[in-house]
Amino acid sequence: MKDKPLENIFAEERKQMIVELTNKQVKTTVGALCEKFSVSPATIRNDLRELELAGLLKRTHGGAISNKKAGFELNSYQKEVENVDKKTAIAKAAIKYVQDGDTIAIDTGTTTLEFVKLLSAKKNVTVVTNDLKIAMHLEENSQMDVIITGGAVRRSFHSAIGLIALNSLKELSVDRSFIAANGVSSARGVTTPNIEQAQVKERLVEFADEVILLVDSTKLNKASFARFADLKEIDLIITDSEASAEIISEIESLGISVEIAAK
Repeated sequence: MKDKPLENIFAEERKQMIVELTNKQVKTTVGALCEKFSVSPATIRNDLRELELAGLLKRTHGGAISNKKAGFELNSYQKEVENVDKKTAIAKAAIKYVQDGDTIAIDTGTTTLEFVKLLSAKKNVTVVTNDLKIAMHLEENSQMDVIITGGAVRRSFHSAIGLIALNSLKELSVDRSFIAANGVSSARGVTTPNIEQAQVKERLVEFADEVILLVDSTKLNKASFARFADLKEIDLIITDSEASAEIISEIESLGISVEIAAK
């Protein structure tokens, strides 16, 4: 299949590519971006303005320079060695929300992987996931029924994304979805750096009767590139004891429950 023309790329895809290009080259110009994406200088300037407001790059006279922050994502190995104690505490708090006989969805992520390691005590649970590592762990360490999405493998993140993954979830529904995120804020909602990953997460939120967000305190009051859920779509957020009381109060004021995991 031929690559689709760059001029037909959706605006959000173009913006993500602009961030990736700027991070790779450190700086870029309006002229170079116009040529690459076959759009007008006004369109590129609008893109750069929005990306700067999101904290994804810094505009300069005639272009932009890299600002590796919201658009940057550690790979899975790097995430696994960060905030391990917090992730373990959150996993222990989350496991009580799984009942024998449940059908649940588990999002890709290192916190959700810690959660999965505690699942083996549950009986007659069916798990839907797009995470290869989670599926493998359950296959080797439990008697649970595991449904894994198809799709393109996102390298270094051991997850399936893309149209095939989305289509495989189209006709399903679950009791509960356990979701991970890179950013949670009242202004931007729930976010992640990758658009295709965000699309799968969005579907995992949509098809669940209850949505439980597992995020450590470093993700709160932060925003990443692609939003996949409004905060009002989340039923419960489980985080760790280092979460700011002010941020928790702000989230709870929106009608969302927050649980602090014990150390």
